[in-house]
Amino acid sequence: MVQYPEMRAQILETLRALADPEHQRQVWVEHRPPRPGYYDDLDLNISVLFDDTIIAEDPCAHIGKTLHNENEAQAVQALVDVLDPFIESLPRGTDDATAISMPAWRDVVEAARRAVTVLERTSG
Repeated sequence: MVQYPEMRAQILETLRALADPEHQRQVWVEHRPPRPGYYDDLDLNISVLFDDTIIAEDPCAHIGKTLHNENEAQAVQALVDVLDPFIESLPRGTDDATAISMPAWRDVVEAARRAVTVLERTSG
């Protein structure tokens, strides 16, 4: 059990968005949300990890709060390890279509997929 299950759900939703190129294309690029009032883009997902939940700063510090164990923390850290330099490499004002078409984005998607798998396995 974690202390902040709603925050965990938000983190997991973010990881799923980062792990799903089809979602990224439809929602971030083509602006076709799955339901009215839904909004999602790359900036929002970065904000969840780095600003709103600050899990990207130190995933291990979130064990018991939003993460169940060290395996989850390591999976999130592996994502941060590729996402952070990717973000830093983007020229200012890069749109989502350009960002997700960059070769390095594939590493972000793969790390996010692994993190989703680990967190979903623990969540049951």
